[in-house]
Amino acid sequence: MFSNFAFNIFEESIEKYHLKDDVYQEFSNPYPKDKVEHLLYRKNWIDTVQWHYEDIIRDPEIDPVAALDLKRKIDASNQDRTDLVEYIDSYFLNKYQSVQVKQNAKINTESPAWAIDRLSILALKIYHMQEEVNRTDASSEHIEKCSDKLAVLLEQKKDLSTAIDQLLMDIESGDRYMKVYKQMKMYNDDELNPVLRGQKG
Repeated sequence: MFSNFAFNIFEESIEKYHLKDDVYQEFSNPYPKDKVEHLLYRKNWIDTVQWHYEDIIRDPEIDPVAALDLKRKIDASNQDRTDLVEYIDSYFLNKYQSVQVKQNAKINTESPAWAIDRLSILALKIYHMQEEVNRTDASSEHIEKCSDKLAVLLEQKKDLSTAIDQLLMDIESGDRYMKVYKQMKMYNDDELNPVLRGQKG
């Protein structure tokens, strides 16, 4: 199933990142550029780095200049994340382009890649909640609370994985069809963001 295939790649990316656990470490993709594995690995690496950006920027002692620089890195990361989701959806559009869509086919509330985006984030939540469960310096109450949360996350993984695989099977059979809208982010566009537009001239 595709969800399990993707989750294994997400885990691989997360494990590789945490060998150094440094947001500034060099990135290298072990998969060929023409494979969907390449996109999935890159997608999760972006999510993993951003997860740790978000930790760093919440430091109450952070230097304001460093915080502004980090905020801009997070903005750029969000754009990269959106781009990768659209690339993954393009993979599915190409894969299912010859499917005969049934007359009564339904459309889904989100595209396959946006559901896979949620699975990538869920992989990070599971990894870090497992870290909390494994801590030897935390109270038993903390461990128990995190164990309960981990159980919920694992159940969520099962449900989301099932939903993704069902969606892809429905698209493949023509019972559902894909329609992808490019993300029209307005705040990065100097013609659409009034603050940026006011600085032109």
